[in-house]
Amino acid sequence: MTVGLESNGSLCDLTMNRFISSKLAVLFIIGCALLNSPARADTNFLAGADFSLLKYFESLGAHYKAGGQVQDALQIIKNHGINCVRLRLFTSSNAQALANPYNYINNLNYTVPLAVRVKNAGLLFCLDFHYSDTWADPGHQAIPNAWTNLDFTDLVQQMRSYNSNAIAAFAAAGAMPDYVQVGNEITGGMLWPFGKVNAYTSGGTQWNQLGQLMNAAVQGIEDATIATGSKMPRIIVHIDRGGDWTTTMKFFDNLNAQQVPYDLIGESYYPFFQGDPANLSICLSNAAVRYGKPVLVAETAFPWNNSVTSWQNQLYGFVPTIDGQVGSIAKLAGIVKSVPNQLGAGVFYWGAEYQPGGGNSDYNNSSFWDYNGNVLPVVDAVGGMAAPLLITAAFENPNFRLQWPFSGAALNLMASTNLASPIAWSSVTNSPETTGAVFTVTLPLANSSFYRLQSN
Repeated sequence: MTVGLESNGSLCDLTMNRFISSKLAVLFIIGCALLNSPARADTNFLAGADFSLLKYFESLGAHYKAGGQVQDALQIIKNHGINCVRLRLFTSSNAQALANPYNYINNLNYTVPLAVRVKNAGLLFCLDFHYSDTWADPGHQAIPNAWTNLDFTDLVQQMRSYNSNAIAAFAAAGAMPDYVQVGNEITGGMLWPFGKVNAYTSGGTQWNQLGQLMNAAVQGIEDATIATGSKMPRIIVHIDRGGDWTTTMKFFDNLNAQQVPYDLIGESYYPFFQGDPANLSICLSNAAVRYGKPVLVAETAFPWNNSVTSWQNQLYGFVPTIDGQVGSIAKLAGIVKSVPNQLGAGVFYWGAEYQPGGGNSDYNNSSFWDYNGNVLPVVDAVGGMAAPLLITAAFENPNFRLQWPFSGAALNLMASTNLASPIAWSSVTNSPETTGAVFTVTLPLANSSFYRLQSN
């Protein structure tokens, strides 16, 4: 019996081993190919985690464990496939941060050393400007206290100089961002009231002012990039409408009219806030096609227990368990990886560093760690979206199992009885199951076929 494996391209023989069972000898050819080249990690896909409060939780005594051993949390997530860390940046003063650390600590003095740790761990760094002393989101975009005396002309200049100085500080520390969000969930604009907008109201003073503020921000980033001899970060515009294509379209049509330069479209998607994952698929695919830009899920999370009662009826078929958390990521991976023209750019998991003892306890129930600081399988699920696309096999007489990571979430398992020309491939009817943080298909050992993963 001969079983051959390949992945989305021509067969690439790697090893040949003999497996002996009680009844037959199996010649097992393991092959791999992705776009006609050896299997590799998807270095262009961001398997990311927001770790903004890592130092804060560490200061409260939180320990991060893998295999039962306390380790550096950044090294743990890197070992599990995470390749990018997002850190938010507030404009808060040191006095504000000292008085209320959970809501104000993420200022420059706190974030620069944490970014250095990210870079030293060999991870990419995404900087998330909030342009506020505290949380900025669809319902809160408060202008920094120190900027409230500025008129609009001065505010535009302040945005340019603030962004330039902030980026220069990261660059000087050896932590130049690879990606920068100019604002956080800015569906309603930023720096209210000056840059407050309605996505459904086109043009006018407010959109013009938001455009000026964002253009000044990008110009400031470019100023610092040139001055420090660094590479220009890729710019992300992030809104909170992952399940709402209509508002997404209205927002980016209006933003594009202001000629704001950006590279990627970011959407928040939490099932308990943004709704049915089917709507996320529509939104991301339509945005990619309409604007021709990579799209990513800039924030997501899913609970590993059922402690948050307000979320329980809004999980769309996935249960709030450790396995359900992984299953939700498998679904998300399939959506992002299915975006047309390979424009699904990544996923950032929000609150990944949360542990009991500080802040919003809801997100203790959806983090990468359990209450005892033990890393959960969800980190492998998120990291697996950027993993090398390899099929592996295990023999369990009378069956054998084929497995592949979540990087192949949008691919179909195909089979052929031989590789003679012309090769006739057909879909394997067995539906993949989520086993741990990989996809698994179980097939009869009596089959004699070659297998590959293939896009639709």
